[in-house]
Amino acid sequence: MQADDLDQVIAIDARVTGVEKTDYWYEVFHRYGTRGGRQRFCFVAELDGAVEGFVVGEVRDWEFGEPPCGWVFGISVRPEARLGGVATRLLETICGAFRSAGVTKVRTLIARDNHLVLSFFRSQGMMAAPFIPLEIDIA
Repeated sequence: MQADDLDQVIAIDARVTGVEKTDYWYEVFHRYGTRGGRQRFCFVAELDGAVEGFVVGEVRDWEFGEPPCGWVFGISVRPEARLGGVATRLLETICGAFRSAGVTKVRTLIARDNHLVLSFFRSQGMMAAPFIPLEIDIA
């Protein structure tokens, strides 16, 4: 991902999620695009100079007592580009970066009701992990 891709990434994310998060994406790019190094990654898929989709993730070390693993925390594709293998290629790309960083396991978290993303990750061979997310409202 390059700085000049950000407007298109923001537009894809806003279209898919219904929320424009300009400041968030500039911060993500600052942390992952410019200072990523060997453990933080952000990639885009382009066709004829236009961004078709993106993926963002990082290697996290020893969280929850587990050895380092790759975490995918953002992946999205323009709706018109779906079913064209773009997300699969993006996931393969970030998994390759994780492998290069010495990681052998990749994880993500998704909302239970996000059937589209859940179906995608399951089609890629991802299954339930041995963790149960817990939360509490503190407001």
